[in-house]
Amino acid sequence: MSVGRICTRIVETAAADDSVRVASNRMKVERVGTLVVLDSDGRPEGIVTDRDIALRVVGERRDPDTTPLSAVMTSPVDSINEDTTIDWALHRMADRGVRRLVVVDDEGMMSGLLSMDDVLALLIEEAQDVGSLLRQQLPA
Repeated sequence: MSVGRICTRIVETAAADDSVRVASNRMKVERVGTLVVLDSDGRPEGIVTDRDIALRVVGERRDPDTTPLSAVMTSPVDSINEDTTIDWALHRMADRGVRRLVVVDDEGMMSGLLSMDDVLALLIEEAQDVGSLLRQQLPA
């Protein structure tokens, strides 16, 4: 199965020159912990998480009103093509020590975000399907 089938398609984004304050307010309003930072062409150039803000802004005593996301985002962004298998994506996450990968199409445009939560949701769904099948096969 490809990551394009399970990734989150509605992804909150930001620009590299957005202030950390603007970005953190967007996270609060949208109830997300991650923003994908897009360049002027709409391609992913970085990613910023609430943890990045805590460690790289608060922890380093930076001013969130004047600090741009470009100063605290992780860049270059780890991305994979939407046709990539889930197994390969999991290996990549493990190799890179990340919990999220930006999903891109063949032109490099963002098409989604794959997180460990997406993979866990798939595993839970599959386990429930197996459990249902096993219950159907139990003698009455």
